[in-house]
Parts: sequence; C-alpha cells; structure tokens
Amino acid sequence: MTPDPSLSRILIAEDDPALNQQIAAIMGDAGYQTFSCFDGESVLQEAARQPYQLILLDLMLPELDGLSVLRLLRKASQVPVIIVTAKGAEEERIAGLRHGADDYITKPFNPKELLLRIEALLRRSLPVAPLQRDTLEFEQLKLQLSDLKASVGAEDLELTAIQFNLLWELAANRGEVLSKAYLSQHVLNRPLGAYDRSLDMHLSRVRRKLSKAGWRGERLQTVRGKGYCLK
Repeated sequence: MTPDPSLSRILIAEDDPALNQQIAAIMGDAGYQTFSCFDGESVLQEAARQPYQLILLDLMLPELDGLSVLRLLRKASQVPVIIVTAKGAEEERIAGLRHGADDYITKPFNPKELLLRIEALLRRSLPVAPLQRDTLEFEQLKLQLSDLKASVGAEDLELTAIQFNLLWELAANRGEVLSKAYLSQHVLNRPLGAYDRSLDMHLSRVRRKLSKAGWRGERLQTVRGKGYCLK
C-alpha cells in the first residue's frame, strides 16, 4: 500500500537555507506537507508541538547537533527519521543508526532517491491489511503488526518501525537463518549494499532493548556469512 503524501507531514531539519528550501520544494511537488527547521533546538520544539510522520535530519546542525537531537527525540518519540550525512562519512551514518535513525541518505543526493526512501519508510510505518497475520506471541514476547507494538510481559518496547519489522521477520521465521539480502529487501525496502551495516545496527539495538526488558536478546543471533536468526 502506498501512503497518501497529502496525509504525511515531514519536518526538514537542515541549516543551509538554500538546501532546506530545495528539499521543501521537492517534497511539496510530491504532495507532502512540510515544515522547516534550521537548528537542533527548533527541531525538538517543533516535534513536541505537533505530530510528524517523518523527520529528515541533517547531522551538522547549529545549537544542538543532529545526533544529540536524535538521542533526545528517541526518549519521547519513535517518529521515523532519515539522517542526512556527507558523502563518505561512514562513522556518522553508523552513529546515527546506533542512536535510533531508521535510514540515511548522503549529500549530494538524487531527488528521486530521496522521495523513494521517504515513501518506503512511510509505507513500512502504515498498519497492514486486516487479512494479514497480526500477532506473534511466545515466551512473554508479543508483537502486534497492525500498530507496530511490541512488549515483553507487561512492559512495552519502544521500537522504531524498522526495528519492529526486523524483529517481526525474525520471529515469524523463528529458527531459520534469514539472509542479509532478504532482510534488506523486506525490512529496508532496498537491495543490500556492499558496505551497508544498517541491519547490524538495527539488530544490535533490538537485542539491547529486549535484554533490558528481561527477554534474552542474545537469542537474536548473527550467523557468520549467512545472516540472522532468532533461536
């Protein structure tokens, strides 16, 4: 199901006025509602003021840098976030994913790729059709696909849409090794890149959140050279 752009509000956090305006124009032409911020403090204030379906977050922001914004944002919200980094800044991308970003794109970017990544992330955040299997439950872990809710016993897990979908795929295929290529296509909605460590970062965060809630996160296992498996 493709999300209706007119129903999606996107917050653009970019301190370069010309680039911010350019991104807003691209989003506006595609039918999205946009709001622009030019520093980190404003991003947090705006995100608290009204709901957004996605935040496009530059890491090099004044007042409060993008990683600090992301850390603070994740304490109160699981809104999908795409981080924007300079080409070749691999450590920044890894840090962004480690702190809860759902995806990243590098500058300079192709407008068409940006729109496709936004559409894919918004699509993953949508509730699924009623005919699909909606609930997985075993050993106190419960996953509910329709509203992307996860819990261990009575404790809710704060998972981003990508983290939830990764856990869902592994739980739905419990005991099987799922390749990184399969998960990249079904969870990230893109082919696996040669040096893409996004799945590693997301799996690590899911594992830690499960363990913190008292569930054995180490059961999410990396099978060297093959992929991942939930034992």
